[in-house]
Amino acid sequence: QVQLAESGGGLVRTGESLRLSCVVSISSGLDFKRRAVGWSRQTPGDERTFVASIGSFGDTLYADSVKGRFTVSRDNDKKTAYLQMNNLTPEDTGTYYCHTMPISEATWGQGTRVTVST
Repeated sequence: QVQLAESGGGLVRTGESLRLSCVVSISSGLDFKRRAVGWSRQTPGDERTFVASIGSFGDTLYADSVKGRFTVSRDNDKKTAYLQMNNLTPEDTGTYYCHTMPISEATWGQGTRVTVST
């Protein structure tokens, strides 16, 4: 009923920025604006960790590691969520996934890779 497709990843240098997009394809009868959208990331060999989320009222939540640098937003008309990532560091490298919430019952996108070089 819900499909998510991330885009916007790439190779950048330390200190640069990227904006990730997540287009949510949702079936009729479901209301995108009522659904929270999250972002998580994973490096091969490590666990997938939460990055940020935005709720139905625009309320946001960020992991401590990205607070002050990343901004999550949404456009309900376009059924799209965004993750603006500023001042990137090599520690931000990983595959980024958007997903529905809560994570325990999430539908996940295919992921988009972000690599931050020194």
